[in-house]
Amino acid sequence: MIKKLPVGVEFFEKFSSGNYYYVDKTMFIAELLQNLGEVNLFTRPRRFGKTLTMDMLKCFFEIGTDGKLFDGLKISQETDLCKEYMGRFPVISITLKSVDGRDFKEACSALRSVIGMEAMRFQFLLESDKLSEKEHEMYLQLIDVGNSQDAVFTMTDAVMLTSLKVLSLLLSKHYGKKVILLIDEYDVPLDKAFQSGYYDEMVTLIRNLFGNALKTNPDLEFAVITGCLRISKESIFTGLNNLNVMTITDEYFNDSFGFTEDEVRELLEYYGREEAIDTMRDWYDGYRFGGVSIYCPWDVIKYTQALRRNRKAFPDNYWANTSGNDMVRRFIDKADQTTRDEIEQLIAGGSIRKTVSQELTYRDLDSSIENLWSVLLMTGYLTVTENISAKEYMLSIPNAEINDLFITQVKEWFKATSRADLSRIEKFCAAFPCGDVKLIGDMLHDYLWGSISVRDTAVRKDMKENFHPEGVPAVYHGMVLGLLQSRSDWLIRSNAELGNGYSDIVICTPDRIGIVIELKYADDGNLGKGCAEALKQIEGRKYAVGLGQRRMDKIIKYGMAFCGKECMVVMAE
Repeated sequence: MIKKLPVGVEFFEKFSSGNYYYVDKTMFIAELLQNLGEVNLFTRPRRFGKTLTMDMLKCFFEIGTDGKLFDGLKISQETDLCKEYMGRFPVISITLKSVDGRDFKEACSALRSVIGMEAMRFQFLLESDKLSEKEHEMYLQLIDVGNSQDAVFTMTDAVMLTSLKVLSLLLSKHYGKKVILLIDEYDVPLDKAFQSGYYDEMVTLIRNLFGNALKTNPDLEFAVITGCLRISKESIFTGLNNLNVMTITDEYFNDSFGFTEDEVRELLEYYGREEAIDTMRDWYDGYRFGGVSIYCPWDVIKYTQALRRNRKAFPDNYWANTSGNDMVRRFIDKADQTTRDEIEQLIAGGSIRKTVSQELTYRDLDSSIENLWSVLLMTGYLTVTENISAKEYMLSIPNAEINDLFITQVKEWFKATSRADLSRIEKFCAAFPCGDVKLIGDMLHDYLWGSISVRDTAVRKDMKENFHPEGVPAVYHGMVLGLLQSRSDWLIRSNAELGNGYSDIVICTPDRIGIVIELKYADDGNLGKGCAEALKQIEGRKYAVGLGQRRMDKIIKYGMAFCGKECMVVMAE
């Protein structure tokens, strides 16, 4: 029976019990033990398998584990390691991805729930003869829900701040073994708090919770923490001299999160879709973790799912659709002309040289546009193509999926900013039926220089006139069309069948004026030649004749040519 694709599966034991396809990452356990620190922090972008990896660690180390879960997997070949470590430790495992709220009080309630539910897994402590009466009472404080019918945990703030340390003490005393602590997505509460306005309170809470559990905890064997950002300037990890940090730029644990080329090829072959490897690579590969090229696993699984239904399925923006992409929008909103030029280079497939800081605070995000470059790298919107020095890197957009995301955000940004000045747009639109070519050209030039366009090298010449997310005129065409569409009393068609072909933009006004607009990309920079070709196409394909059949009293033909941020407009009547 063919294995199911693990769409959204984050619990390791389900791969065995549910017959899911598993990309074997169990050798991460051996690499972790060989490079172990007392507290180990791994930073990776979202949707790269952090939560599944943490659950795998829990299933491997926890006392009472089912060793058969690892039968046939790579780690099972490390017999001495398995004998020494498998099923030998009490494990506390929490994920903070659900710690959210409209205010600090709601977020604290969510955190109590996360800790309380984990503590409930160890109810055998209530009967443990290894614990004193006082220690039994300490455990009861962790799981107490009072008279609530909704299982709302009632632990006080003081109890919550020491909860992980207390639970470590109780488990260590019961088993006579030190505890392994796993904390997944540690920075999500900080991100949510930053967005909702209670950041300072959450920083203090997380700092104290972690300080108690990680810094002054004699019952800790070791801890593993995951997140997107390394937040140490906030003193979240104050005094942790034992912190062992592994980021996306480090040269080890390269392939522990995400899929390698060989793993993707093997998955596609298993499902009989090996012909899709080139498309998969173009759209979802390109992340560089410590010098190794990595695919986003969420995208690979989702696209393979689509391919199983339809061999000709188009790739989609799966990773980007899992969040609001506020980071890119914030970045574009803050961009000055120099930064816009750098964004253009990236969209065109180029690289930019930047100094990267991996120890930022959320408070730092809005203080400098340069900090946002670092965050875009850490969160997966950019990747490293070359190491210049310890802190300087060449950055680029990793693949077609993220490139599409940037272009989409750029178009939305332009639409919002350009339409903000209604009087200016009205003046622009009014110039078309009047035949004011100079005004149209001047205003288009101003819009181009005030916005983000796409450089000449982004796509092949034969694609540059296609209104398509991957084509240059996705911005040019979209810009002109978006501005004109502000006239709600005009009938406006894009890529409409007209005469003997499809015109770029055609307009019918209430006073029976027909307007045909053809756009050309001047690949050689000759804008005049591009405009002439546009008008020639209008005549050759009889766009105006087709418009005349709609009983327009007057027809105006415009040819527009673009190259980078330059443009030219000509008219024929």
